Amino acid sequence: QVQLAQSGGGLVQPGASLRLSCAASGRPSSSSTMAWFRQAPGKEREFIAAIRWSGGSTRYADSVKGRFTISKDSAANTVTLQMNSLKTDDTAVYYCAAGERLIWSTYDDLGRYNSWGQGTQVIVSL
Repeated sequence: QVQLAQSGGGLVQPGASLRLSCAASGRPSSSSTMAWFRQAPGKEREFIAAIRWSGGSTRYADSVKGRFTISKDSAANTVTLQMNSLKTDDTAVYYCAAGERLIWSTYDDLGRYNSWGQGTQVIVSL
């Protein structure tokens, strides 16, 4: 089970960009799936994006498709979430997650992930 350490986040205005990074303590296995979730105040944690460590297939929530990009750096054991055209609705605590041997159709099920980062705050406000 990998340990995940997040960096990035902060306060930006609508329309701006931010990049979140998630560093794994060890090399994720070829059967790993890495993902980003977020949780806004008073709301449940929701899926944002996922990437398969082997092959790099990606999936996105409809709310971020076309604005957010998930990518991985296999050499550095990191996953990045590039967030563009941020909206006030994107305000939340963002979490990276890792899961092993996920059935790819369950990529948006947070219960399938067994390692979580510490969370990082993103605030989009005028």
